[in-house]
Amino acid sequence: MSALAITGIGLFTPAGDGTDATWERVLKGLPAATLAQVAGREYLTCPAPPFAPERLGAARFRRLDRSAQFAHLAAVEAVRDAGLSVDPDRTAVLVGTGAGCVTAYDSHHETLRTAGADRVSPFAVPSSLPNSIAAQLSITLGAGGPSTTVNTACASGASALGLAADLLRLGRCDMAVVVGAEAILTPFHLAGFDRIGALSHRLEDPAAASRPFDAGRDGFVAAEGAGALVLERADHAAARGARVHARLLGHGSSSDAHNAVRPRADGHGIATAVHAALTDAGISAADIGYVNAHATGTPLGDTVEAQALARLLPHRPPVSSTKGVTGHLFGAAGTVEAALTALALGHGLLPPNTNLDRPSPDIDLDLPTAPRPHTARAALSVSAGFGGHNAVLVLAPA
Repeated sequence: MSALAITGIGLFTPAGDGTDATWERVLKGLPAATLAQVAGREYLTCPAPPFAPERLGAARFRRLDRSAQFAHLAAVEAVRDAGLSVDPDRTAVLVGTGAGCVTAYDSHHETLRTAGADRVSPFAVPSSLPNSIAAQLSITLGAGGPSTTVNTACASGASALGLAADLLRLGRCDMAVVVGAEAILTPFHLAGFDRIGALSHRLEDPAAASRPFDAGRDGFVAAEGAGALVLERADHAAARGARVHARLLGHGSSSDAHNAVRPRADGHGIATAVHAALTDAGISAADIGYVNAHATGTPLGDTVEAQALARLLPHRPPVSSTKGVTGHLFGAAGTVEAALTALALGHGLLPPNTNLDRPSPDIDLDLPTAPRPHTARAALSVSAGFGGHNAVLVLAPA
């Protein structure tokens, strides 16, 4: 497909409030994990930073789900970074989220349970529907083009970027604001992830808990936040003299069609998505100079992904997972990590694998443990989600 310009980036993550703060912490390898008491139990989490409600406006703050609040903060930064004047009819809004507006649902349901139907807010339904984030962002930005919510679990953000690329390629819009947002540090979700054995139990040392690719990894650390990117056709960006962080060359997706929780052991689904993304980008595997891996820190998932990448990329480009710092942002992971990949390409500096003390013996990859200067012609950003969803993006320097 024709390359698309990434002209705006906005990040609101456990690593920092804003793109600069997040990037700096990722490069320093400073984990954001903390020990939290949730419904009387201890869990490791990577919470989003606090922020003043006035940044959203008091009325909007009250009416938005927590994930929608994060989405607004990231999107506003991305649009400002792009120097973008939103065209009301030619700007699309696409949101990737794994769970949707669950904090609003939980809050309104608790009101119904404890105070009765007459006390339920008239905003209960519109604020808790899965489309609420995209709808409210379109309203806030005045964007009247396509507005869509994408759900492929932990691959949602990357899938939303792929859909945005298709809309731009088809001429359905001139620019797209793409956001991944998630806020599921809830008793229900933490208990559910714990029951399937997905969470790290390194409670005595939170900072060391999220350790992708490490031999001592024992699960992921759940996180919340948002990442936003502004995509434009290259000619549109050039016509308005926009600065370009990086280019999106292609995308690919697949399904393991295997299991609701476990990835397919042979990595076939990841390989299929990578091949599709490379074909869409019009490049070969040998052109890839860096991979931002999905690797969350689960024993099986990291091994499956690493072994698939080793087979696909025998020239051994550097591979890193930034989740050692940010934790696992679920549906927001794809946009946050695509943004970090774009920043890595733009700065010529690859982020390290944090907490990688001893690589797992069944993983044979080039895994930097410190920021590494590098000039990559192209990079992959890999995302995978529960149910077997895989989404891969190909990015290149501006």
